[in-house]
Amino acid sequence: MINIIFTCHGNICRSPMCEFVFKDMVAKAGLSDQFHIESRATHTDEIWNGQGSPVYPPAKAKLAEHGLSCDGKRAQLLQYSEYSKCDYFIGMDSENLYAMRRILHGDKDGKVSLLLDYTDHPRDVADPWYTRDFETTYRDVVEGCKGLLEYFKTKLG
Repeated sequence: MINIIFTCHGNICRSPMCEFVFKDMVAKAGLSDQFHIESRATHTDEIWNGQGSPVYPPAKAKLAEHGLSCDGKRAQLLQYSEYSKCDYFIGMDSENLYAMRRILHGDKDGKVSLLLDYTDHPRDVADPWYTRDFETTYRDVVEGCKGLLEYFKTKLG
């Protein structure tokens, strides 16, 4: 079982989009039984008194446009204790990468990477919180998840 945690700042836009897009791609490839996929936040901005915010409505709507449901998903904070349990921590941008390494006390096993590093055009995933451009973010997420799935198909043989 390959354990993956996608991360972004608040776990209400980019990382949940990745979680549900990648779950769908893995299912369509017939590989669901080989993966455990979740998403987390690097900051508590969207978590109050232990309760996380739901997926941001425009991100949820963008997923729904493509037939994907994220119902029930709430923001969760990345925890240091997850490092030993997880195989891949995949961030959306360089700020997330820094925060992930801070939370995880480094990355001694090389488990931390950026989503679009698995593509031919490495870069940060567009942040729709600031741009309000959820379509560009969705395209980045799909591009990265396709590259990630190809990486695992090669790795799994």
